[in-house]
Amino acid sequence: MTTHLVWFRNDLRITDNRALAAACADVDATVIAVFIATPGQWRRHDMAPRQAAFIYQHLLALQSSLAERGIPLYYQQCELFSDAVDWLKAFVAEHKVDALFYNNQYEINEVARDAALDKALSTELTLHRFDDSLLLPPGSVTTGEGGMYKVYTPFRRAFLQRLSESDTRSLAAPQARNNPYKGQSAPIKPFDYPQEEVGDDFPIGEEAARDRLRRFCRENVQDYLEQRDLPAIDGTSTLSPYLAIGVLSPRQCLNRLRAEHPHALEKTDGGAFGWLNELVWREFYRHLLVAWPHLCKHKPFIEWTDGVRWRDAPDDLKAWQAGKTGYPIVDAAMRQLNATGWMHNRLRMIVSSFLVKDLLIDWRSGERYFMSQLLDGDLAANNGGWQWGASTGTDAAPYFRIFNPTTQGERFDKQGRFIKAWVPELAEVPEKDIHHPHQWAEKQRRVLDYPHPIIDHARARKDTLAAFETAKSRAQADN
Repeated sequence: MTTHLVWFRNDLRITDNRALAAACADVDATVIAVFIATPGQWRRHDMAPRQAAFIYQHLLALQSSLAERGIPLYYQQCELFSDAVDWLKAFVAEHKVDALFYNNQYEINEVARDAALDKALSTELTLHRFDDSLLLPPGSVTTGEGGMYKVYTPFRRAFLQRLSESDTRSLAAPQARNNPYKGQSAPIKPFDYPQEEVGDDFPIGEEAARDRLRRFCRENVQDYLEQRDLPAIDGTSTLSPYLAIGVLSPRQCLNRLRAEHPHALEKTDGGAFGWLNELVWREFYRHLLVAWPHLCKHKPFIEWTDGVRWRDAPDDLKAWQAGKTGYPIVDAAMRQLNATGWMHNRLRMIVSSFLVKDLLIDWRSGERYFMSQLLDGDLAANNGGWQWGASTGTDAAPYFRIFNPTTQGERFDKQGRFIKAWVPELAEVPEKDIHHPHQWAEKQRRVLDYPHPIIDHARARKDTLAAFETAKSRAQADN
């Protein structure tokens, strides 16, 4: 009897899972599955306890869905990736596995792990690997010279052309097996890793994720361009946590979008194309990670920016982390992150600019803190976003583009609805004064239980420009 093994990683779904579908293509094969938790690896990369809990709950759901189809999901905890390869080698021998199926991961440590796996097992059984977490595989969208694009807009143009020529159909969930596994896998034990409650904003399961996708594409996406920058409105899809761990695939997102809006790719001024653009940004950052693996090692894309002399200001960093900077929109955003593990994209831009361009604190401190909190933690997207905001990455905001946190608040949360939801100390401040609360308090002879701004924006802007210009001049002189 042929035995196929599916190794689940960041693809915790049964629908549109290429490795699972391929393993199940032989209707007579016995199919088993495995998930290997690596808490030591997670600690090295600051995985958020909420994301660990999100993964665990979806593993339980996945085990149940697979069991209904006669496929057991085994679970093993190994400290590091190297331990996982050793354990897997013993597991395939014990279960007499004929072929192993898995979906590619693209981060540098994951690539090294899979290379070690190939070396350890390629002579023992057949390995089948798939590009599953992206609409187009890395290396498939290249410049005329055959290299990776460094600028987003031409990448998108080439990407969409290639996408129109590619098979992006979603695959159905597998049917129940003709030869279901006779035994029963053990219940999945909690990880040896901190876990924190996710809350009701992100329900568990593929069905819940698909339902959210359907509702967004049907009811909200047409208004996406008008509402996506307003944090007080539910104007974004909030699908990123499901995409990050593979409960949804990007193909499902694309196909649902096109089902509801058939001309999404052609009508470039519409909300559907605006949201598709965000999916392409996700692809861009992952393609970059493969083309320049050093991005996985906290290295800036623009080399001279590594010479910026950052401030050593631990108290300011803690104030930023806690949402106590004295800038209402920044503080509301950070408190949302700390409480929910999620942050609106416009706010991610604002708070990253504030940390780097106002406080002149190394962007890598922000990148690490975000990963320690984010329910949708994803190395490529998080690194790409931080390097964009810090002006250190490819296609980044120029270093002289510095957001004013007060005017950003005035523009995107004019009435202070979002601010008041997360900064209750400002509940009594009138709407027109919400972005300058201490000026109002002084006029009213009131004392607010809210910090004064920890830094003057105008002065900080000058200091930041000087720091970047000095680093650039020094690098040019050295060359």
